[in-house]
Amino acid sequence: MDPHLLRTYVTVARLASFSEAARALGYTQSAVSQHIAALEHDLGVPLLGRRPVLPTPAGERLLEHATSLLLRIDAARADLTRFTEAPRQEVTLAASPLALRPRTLAALPATGVTLRIMSRDTVPAAVATGEADLGLVDGLAAPSDPLRLPDVAPLTAVRVSEEPLAVLLPEGHPLARRTGLRLADLADARWLDAPDAGFPLDRLRAAHGGPAGQGFRTALRQEGTDIRTLTGLAAAGHGLTLLPASATHGLPGTVAVPLTTPRLVHRTELLHTRTEPGGPAAELARRLPA
Repeated sequence: MDPHLLRTYVTVARLASFSEAARALGYTQSAVSQHIAALEHDLGVPLLGRRPVLPTPAGERLLEHATSLLLRIDAARADLTRFTEAPRQEVTLAASPLALRPRTLAALPATGVTLRIMSRDTVPAAVATGEADLGLVDGLAAPSDPLRLPDVAPLTAVRVSEEPLAVLLPEGHPLARRTGLRLADLADARWLDAPDAGFPLDRLRAAHGGPAGQGFRTALRQEGTDIRTLTGLAAAGHGLTLLPASATHGLPGTVAVPLTTPRLVHRTELLHTRTEPGGPAAELARRLPA
Protein backbone atom coordinates (compact mmCIF):
# COMPACT_ATOMS: atom_id res chain seq x y z
CA MET A 1 0.00 0.00 0.00
CA ASP A 2 1.58 3.25 -1.18
CA PRO A 3 1.67 5.73 1.73
CA HIS A 4 1.38 8.68 -0.69
CA LEU A 5 -1.89 7.28 -2.01
CA LEU A 6 -3.06 6.56 1.53
CA ARG A 7 -2.30 10.13 2.62
CA THR A 8 -4.29 11.46 -0.34
CA TYR A 9 -7.22 9.22 0.58
CA VAL A 10 -7.23 10.37 4.21
CA THR A 11 -7.18 14.03 3.10
CA VAL A 12 -10.08 13.55 0.67
CA ALA A 13 -12.11 11.71 3.29
CA ARG A 14 -11.39 14.35 5.94
CA LEU A 15 -12.31 17.29 3.68
CA ALA A 16 -15.12 15.44 1.82
CA SER A 17 -13.91 17.06 -1.39
CA PHE A 18 -11.47 16.16 -4.16
CA SER A 19 -10.88 19.81 -5.03
CA GLU A 20 -10.23 20.85 -1.41
CA ALA A 21 -7.87 17.92 -0.96
CA ALA A 22 -5.99 18.93 -4.11
CA ARG A 23 -5.50 22.44 -2.73
CA ALA A 24 -4.41 21.14 0.67
CA LEU A 25 -1.89 18.71 -0.82
CA GLY A 26 -0.63 20.91 -3.65
CA TYR A 27 -1.81 18.49 -6.36
CA THR A 28 -4.12 18.93 -9.31
CA GLN A 29 -7.64 17.57 -8.87
CA SER A 30 -6.90 15.09 -11.65
CA ALA A 31 -3.89 13.77 -9.72
CA VAL A 32 -5.98 13.32 -6.59
CA SER A 33 -8.58 11.36 -8.56
CA GLN A 34 -5.82 9.18 -10.02
CA HIS A 35 -4.41 8.52 -6.53
CA ILE A 36 -7.80 7.38 -5.24
CA ALA A 37 -8.41 5.22 -8.30
CA ALA A 38 -4.98 3.60 -7.95
CA LEU A 39 -5.55 2.87 -4.24
CA GLU A 40 -8.99 1.39 -4.94
CA HIS A 41 -7.48 -0.78 -7.68
CA ASP A 42 -4.70 -1.93 -5.36
CA LEU A 43 -7.11 -2.88 -2.58
CA GLY A 44 -9.85 -4.20 -4.88
CA VAL A 45 -12.70 -2.30 -3.19
CA PRO A 46 -14.34 1.12 -3.69
CA LEU A 47 -13.30 3.49 -0.91
CA LEU A 48 -15.21 6.70 -1.65
CA GLY A 49 -18.61 7.60 -2.94
CA ARG A 50 -18.48 10.51 -5.35
CA ARG A 51 -21.74 12.42 -4.80
CA PRO A 52 -21.46 13.15 -1.97
CA VAL A 53 -17.80 12.39 -1.30
CA LEU A 54 -18.11 10.00 1.63
CA PRO A 55 -16.22 6.85 2.60
CA THR A 56 -17.81 3.53 1.78
CA PRO A 57 -17.99 0.91 4.55
CA ALA A 58 -14.62 -0.42 3.34
CA GLY A 59 -13.30 3.15 3.28
CA GLU A 60 -14.41 3.71 6.86
CA ARG A 61 -12.53 0.60 7.92
CA LEU A 62 -9.41 1.78 6.10
CA LEU A 63 -9.58 5.11 7.95
CA GLU A 64 -9.39 3.21 11.24
CA HIS A 65 -5.98 1.89 10.13
CA ALA A 66 -4.72 4.87 8.14
CA THR A 67 -4.04 7.40 10.89
CA SER A 68 -1.82 5.05 12.90
CA LEU A 69 -0.11 3.74 9.74
CA LEU A 70 0.80 7.22 8.51
CA LEU A 71 1.86 8.31 11.98
CA ARG A 72 4.18 5.31 12.25
CA ILE A 73 5.74 6.17 8.87
CA ASP A 74 6.26 9.81 9.90
CA ALA A 75 7.72 8.67 13.23
CA ALA A 76 10.15 6.28 11.54
CA ARG A 77 11.30 9.02 9.15
CA ALA A 78 11.83 11.45 12.04
CA ASP A 79 13.68 8.82 14.08
CA LEU A 80 16.13 8.07 11.29
CA THR A 81 16.62 11.76 10.55
CA ARG A 82 17.94 12.20 14.08
CA PHE A 83 20.97 10.04 13.19
CA THR A 84 22.11 12.46 10.49
CA GLU A 85 21.04 15.92 11.63
CA ALA A 86 23.16 18.15 13.83
CA PRO A 87 22.10 18.35 17.50
CA ARG A 88 19.57 21.10 18.06
CA GLN A 89 20.65 24.04 20.16
CA GLU A 90 17.05 24.87 21.10
CA VAL A 91 14.50 22.46 22.48
CA THR A 92 10.77 22.21 21.87
CA LEU A 93 8.83 20.82 24.81
CA ALA A 94 5.27 19.67 24.10
CA ALA A 95 3.09 19.46 27.21
CA SER A 96 -0.49 18.80 28.15
CA PRO A 97 -1.87 21.59 30.38
CA LEU A 98 -2.14 19.65 33.64
CA ALA A 99 1.40 18.29 33.23
CA LEU A 100 2.82 21.76 33.90
CA ARG A 101 3.14 22.05 37.67
CA PRO A 102 4.69 25.22 39.17
CA ARG A 103 7.89 23.31 40.02
CA THR A 104 8.13 22.13 36.42
CA LEU A 105 7.74 25.65 35.05
CA ALA A 106 10.34 26.96 37.50
CA ALA A 107 12.83 24.33 36.30
CA LEU A 108 12.73 25.49 32.67
CA PRO A 109 15.85 27.40 31.58
CA ALA A 110 15.54 31.10 30.84
CA THR A 111 16.37 30.68 27.14
CA GLY A 112 16.52 28.01 24.49
CA VAL A 113 13.15 26.35 25.09
CA THR A 114 9.91 26.61 23.13
CA LEU A 115 6.95 25.42 25.22
CA ARG A 116 4.01 24.15 23.19
CA ILE A 117 0.74 23.44 25.04
CA MET A 118 -1.20 20.62 23.41
CA SER A 119 -3.96 18.18 24.20
CA ARG A 120 -2.62 15.08 25.98
CA ASP A 121 -3.59 12.84 23.04
CA THR A 122 -1.33 14.75 20.65
CA VAL A 123 1.81 14.99 22.80
CA PRO A 124 3.13 11.46 22.07
CA ALA A 125 2.67 11.96 18.32
CA ALA A 126 4.47 15.32 18.46
CA VAL A 127 7.51 13.68 20.08
CA ALA A 128 7.41 10.67 17.79
CA THR A 129 7.33 12.73 14.58
CA GLY A 130 9.97 15.24 15.67
CA GLU A 131 7.56 18.13 16.09
CA ALA A 132 8.81 18.26 19.69
CA ASP A 133 12.07 17.06 21.26
CA LEU A 134 10.50 16.14 24.60
CA GLY A 135 6.97 15.69 25.88
CA LEU A 136 5.22 16.04 29.20
CA VAL A 137 1.97 14.13 29.33
CA ASP A 138 -0.41 13.50 32.21
CA GLY A 139 -3.36 11.31 33.03
CA LEU A 140 -5.20 9.22 35.61
CA ALA A 141 -3.54 6.06 36.88
CA ALA A 142 -3.46 3.71 39.81
CA PRO A 143 -0.58 4.53 42.18
CA SER A 144 2.79 3.58 40.61
CA ASP A 145 1.12 2.39 37.38
CA PRO A 146 2.40 3.84 34.07
CA LEU A 147 0.08 5.87 31.85
CA ARG A 148 -1.66 4.12 29.00
CA LEU A 149 -0.14 5.91 26.03
CA PRO A 150 -0.89 5.31 22.34
CA ASP A 151 1.60 3.06 20.60
CA VAL A 152 2.82 5.62 18.07
CA ALA A 153 6.56 4.86 18.12
CA PRO A 154 9.32 3.48 20.36
CA LEU A 155 9.10 6.19 23.03
CA THR A 156 10.69 6.15 26.47
CA ALA A 157 8.40 7.30 29.29
CA VAL A 158 9.89 8.39 32.63
CA ARG A 159 7.85 9.14 35.73
CA VAL A 160 7.99 12.81 36.72
CA SER A 161 5.36 13.00 39.45
CA GLU A 162 2.27 11.55 41.07
CA GLU A 163 -0.15 13.48 43.23
CA PRO A 164 -3.65 13.14 44.72
CA LEU A 165 -6.83 14.20 42.93
CA ALA A 166 -9.59 16.51 44.09
CA VAL A 167 -13.09 17.32 42.91
CA LEU A 168 -13.55 21.05 42.34
CA LEU A 169 -16.93 22.29 43.58
CA PRO A 170 -18.48 25.76 43.78
CA GLU A 171 -18.80 27.23 47.25
CA GLY A 172 -22.15 26.28 48.74
CA HIS A 173 -22.36 22.97 46.87
CA PRO A 174 -24.07 20.28 49.00
CA LEU A 175 -20.90 18.14 48.91
CA ALA A 176 -18.47 20.97 49.67
CA ARG A 177 -18.24 20.11 53.39
CA ARG A 178 -17.24 16.50 52.82
CA THR A 179 -13.73 15.47 53.83
CA GLY A 180 -13.53 13.06 50.91
CA LEU A 181 -15.59 11.88 47.94
CA ARG A 182 -16.02 8.61 46.11
CA LEU A 183 -16.37 8.67 42.36
CA ALA A 184 -19.52 6.57 42.78
CA ASP A 185 -21.07 9.49 44.72
CA LEU A 186 -20.67 11.70 41.67
CA ALA A 187 -21.84 9.51 38.80
CA ASP A 188 -25.22 11.28 38.68
CA ALA A 189 -23.75 14.79 38.99
CA ARG A 190 -23.40 17.18 36.09
CA TRP A 191 -19.82 17.55 34.86
CA LEU A 192 -17.78 19.90 32.75
CA ASP A 193 -16.62 18.08 29.63
CA ALA A 194 -13.17 19.52 28.92
CA PRO A 195 -11.08 16.65 27.49
CA ASP A 196 -8.10 18.82 26.55
CA ALA A 197 -7.92 20.98 29.69
CA GLY A 198 -9.14 18.42 32.22
CA PHE A 199 -9.82 14.68 32.08
CA PRO A 200 -12.12 13.10 29.47
CA LEU A 201 -15.41 12.01 31.01
CA ASP A 202 -15.15 8.57 29.43
CA ARG A 203 -12.03 8.05 31.58
CA LEU A 204 -14.10 8.80 34.69
CA ARG A 205 -16.78 6.38 33.51
CA ALA A 206 -14.15 3.69 33.02
CA ALA A 207 -12.67 4.33 36.47
CA HIS A 208 -16.14 4.21 38.03
CA GLY A 209 -16.84 0.88 36.35
CA GLY A 210 -20.55 1.52 35.84
CA PRO A 211 -22.65 0.62 32.79
CA ALA A 212 -20.94 1.56 29.53
CA GLY A 213 -21.73 5.08 28.38
CA GLN A 214 -23.73 5.97 31.49
CA GLY A 215 -23.12 8.47 34.27
CA PHE A 216 -21.07 11.66 34.42
CA ARG A 217 -23.46 13.70 32.31
CA THR A 218 -22.12 16.70 30.44
CA ALA A 219 -23.40 20.04 31.75
CA LEU A 220 -21.19 22.20 29.51
CA ARG A 221 -18.43 21.35 27.05
CA GLN A 222 -15.21 23.35 26.85
CA GLU A 223 -12.90 22.98 23.88
CA GLY A 224 -9.26 24.01 24.19
CA THR A 225 -6.52 23.78 26.78
CA ASP A 226 -7.30 26.77 29.05
CA ILE A 227 -7.38 25.52 32.66
CA ARG A 228 -8.32 28.96 34.03
CA THR A 229 -11.56 28.90 32.06
CA LEU A 230 -12.28 25.38 33.29
CA THR A 231 -11.87 26.33 36.95
CA GLY A 232 -13.90 29.51 36.39
CA LEU A 233 -16.76 27.45 34.99
CA ALA A 234 -16.62 25.18 38.03
CA ALA A 235 -16.67 28.19 40.38
CA ALA A 236 -19.71 29.58 38.53
CA GLY A 237 -21.60 26.34 39.14
CA HIS A 238 -21.69 25.09 35.56
CA GLY A 239 -20.48 21.62 36.52
CA LEU A 240 -17.91 19.61 38.45
CA THR A 241 -14.38 18.85 37.35
CA LEU A 242 -11.61 16.57 38.62
CA LEU A 243 -8.13 18.05 38.90
CA PRO A 244 -4.75 17.30 40.49
CA ALA A 245 -4.81 18.67 44.03
CA SER A 246 -2.06 21.21 43.32
CA ALA A 247 -4.17 22.82 40.58
CA THR A 248 -7.04 23.57 42.98
CA HIS A 249 -5.20 25.80 45.48
CA GLY A 250 -6.28 29.42 45.85
CA LEU A 251 -9.17 29.37 43.36
CA PRO A 252 -11.80 31.94 44.38
CA GLY A 253 -15.35 30.68 44.79
CA THR A 254 -14.38 27.00 44.87
CA VAL A 255 -13.88 24.17 47.32
CA ALA A 256 -11.64 21.19 46.51
CA VAL A 257 -12.59 17.87 48.11
CA PRO A 258 -10.10 14.97 47.87
CA LEU A 259 -11.08 11.93 45.80
CA THR A 260 -10.76 8.88 48.04
CA THR A 261 -12.22 6.01 45.98
CA PRO A 262 -11.13 4.52 43.66
CA ARG A 263 -7.42 4.89 44.43
CA LEU A 264 -6.28 7.07 41.55
CA VAL A 265 -3.49 9.59 41.19
CA HIS A 266 -2.60 12.28 38.71
CA ARG A 267 0.56 11.01 37.01
CA THR A 268 2.93 12.98 34.78
CA GLU A 269 5.52 11.35 32.52
CA LEU A 270 8.37 12.68 30.39
CA LEU A 271 8.50 11.30 26.85
CA HIS A 272 11.53 11.18 24.60
CA THR A 273 13.00 9.14 21.76
CA ARG A 274 16.77 9.47 21.68
CA THR A 275 18.57 12.37 23.29
CA GLU A 276 22.28 13.02 22.82
CA PRO A 277 24.20 12.80 26.13
CA GLY A 278 24.92 16.33 27.27
CA GLY A 279 22.74 17.84 24.53
CA PRO A 280 20.07 20.49 25.19
CA ALA A 281 17.22 17.98 25.28
CA ALA A 282 19.07 15.72 27.72
CA GLU A 283 19.90 18.72 29.90
CA LEU A 284 16.28 19.83 29.98
CA ALA A 285 15.15 16.32 30.88
CA ARG A 286 17.65 16.33 33.76
CA ARG A 287 16.34 19.64 35.10
CA LEU A 288 12.70 18.58 35.32
CA PRO A 289 11.78 17.78 38.92
CA ALA A 290 10.67 14.37 40.08
